[in-house]
Amino acid sequence: MPGHYFVHRIDPILFTLGGVHLWWYGLSYALGFISILRALLGMRARLALTRHEVWALALCVCTGVLVGGRFVEVLFDEWPFYSTHPGYIPALWLGGMATHGLLLGAAVGTVLFAFVYHKPLLELADALVVPGAFLMGIGRIGNFIDGQIVGRVTDVWWGVQFPDAIGVRHPVVLYDGLKNLLLIPYLLHVRRTNPTPGAATARFIFWYPFLRFFLDLFRDYPTHRLALGTGQTLNLMMIALGVVLLYRSRQRRLGRLGPRRWPRAVEPVVPQPESWAQRVAFALVIVVSLTIASNWTQNVPERYGARHAGLQHSWLYPDIDTRAQQPAR
Repeated sequence: MPGHYFVHRIDPILFTLGGVHLWWYGLSYALGFISILRALLGMRARLALTRHEVWALALCVCTGVLVGGRFVEVLFDEWPFYSTHPGYIPALWLGGMATHGLLLGAAVGTVLFAFVYHKPLLELADALVVPGAFLMGIGRIGNFIDGQIVGRVTDVWWGVQFPDAIGVRHPVVLYDGLKNLLLIPYLLHVRRTNPTPGAATARFIFWYPFLRFFLDLFRDYPTHRLALGTGQTLNLMMIALGVVLLYRSRQRRLGRLGPRRWPRAVEPVVPQPESWAQRVAFALVIVVSLTIASNWTQNVPERYGARHAGLQHSWLYPDIDTRAQQPAR
């Protein structure tokens, strides 16, 4: 046991407004979604998108992130609880989002937009991976503030005593967050030096899980499915997909594989501003994201005293002590 280490006493709640708790973890989503919109606006001319289309794409991606993250969390990590309490599934404010689900949801949202608006999918994906890596990076910081995702017991001087774990642990969630942020300059370099559509996307889909696989060896995972945690199993699946995409990107760069064609050609861009409905919808997404807690926050009253004593016992925050506790991924 080290003589000096960090004792985690950070309040995960940013503040409470009208009885609704806004979380640091939720703030990471809000900042990530804003970065996606700003990045797309900055690349609008290059992507041949109108402002209306930019806002539509941002809404598709951000909504996909929320739905996908929640879906995978419920299905893989907390189904024993939600199978008997299905009414709580859409309750994002109760906490629980799966990282691999965020990626899946963002991918589905991008594909749907590309199909409906007849836009080149790979170019859109290449534009989104950089703000996507930023969202994943600051999301891990949000996890740490919430006291989430503990590592294995350690005696390193930078170890952390987390509220819900015995002993000093590796702050593995910060390792993963730093890895995600360091992917940003690498992906920007790929976009500058490799104009092949899909090149940056293929590298993100490979390197994100490949590096995470080794970092997750420091995680305190409950193991199952081939003696691996769920996150590790999905990491391996994503690595395999990344290898396939890297191969296809190489073939495309050598001229042996053409781009995917949608049902009809892309129409000339006509100036079209975003609508008020899009602005309202995006603002609603931001507000909803602020209410998202990590899925180890049910004992916040015990950690932080009377200020949050009503967290579990109200119409919005019901008593969920019977909920199956599973670590976030």
